[in-house]
Amino acid sequence: MRPAAVTAVPPADGLGGGGVQYELKLDGFRCVAFARGERPAFLQSRSGRDLAPEFPPVAAAVARLPEGLVLDAELVAWRAGRFAFEELLHTRQARAAAPDVVLGLIAFDLLALPGRDVRRLPLTDRRRLLLAALADVPPPVQPVMATTDRAEALEWMEQLADTGVEGLVCKAAASPYRARGASRAWVKYRRSDTVDATVRALTGPASRPHALVLRLDDGRVFLTTPRLTPVQAREVAQVAGPLLGPPATDPDHGQVHPLTGPLRAELTLTGRPPTATFVRLRGD
Repeated sequence: MRPAAVTAVPPADGLGGGGVQYELKLDGFRCVAFARGERPAFLQSRSGRDLAPEFPPVAAAVARLPEGLVLDAELVAWRAGRFAFEELLHTRQARAAAPDVVLGLIAFDLLALPGRDVRRLPLTDRRRLLLAALADVPPPVQPVMATTDRAEALEWMEQLADTGVEGLVCKAAASPYRARGASRAWVKYRRSDTVDATVRALTGPASRPHALVLRLDDGRVFLTTPRLTPVQAREVAQVAGPLLGPPATDPDHGQVHPLTGPLRAELTLTGRPPTATFVRLRGD
């Protein structure tokens, strides 16, 4: 279930009857975590792949939960007092070599208890069951901060902005959980909202790319601007490197390095006509 983007935080009656639950929007990998008893835990990404092999501490923590528990959650990294999304894009070995990087799984919904599918229950009931299920569970698994008080949620968002909190996810308190697609019962507010796009190619040297050629889901193609920073260029080169094919000539962008595999990125679109500014790669 995915939230739709909005430009303002809805009031308490803004998503239909029954009130609104406001949650912190965190910067990480969305995943559904399955506790499977004696079998290894499964951390299902948005694309369906298993993230467990890449994040052993989180997988081990989920494996200790009761068999049959299913959580919808955000897999996050924390470093130097901030959420550090870029650490999620590094290799497992690189994270293990950085002792100040802490991983976590922040659960915001409960989909199943042992032997019981709870997706049809209202969100308020699922939240109560989630808190009960995780009451005695230590980090790295913990429930997301949530409130039904809009003013309190806005205060949290401002107070925690320096830690990398992106905004708020606002959910109709009476809403059941729908397995697929975006729903107006869930909305997300970011200070600067982004859109996802597919990376088609890189420009400049493959080891230090200057920009990305991106294709939006509506078919529009953009070259990111301004030029990637040195830090961004290194991260893009590291992640995209294994996916690069032979250099080619693009009729609009000249010499490029096409990608042979899927890679998604976030960008902001501003102005008329719009320009695309690179935000980050999506590793999930």
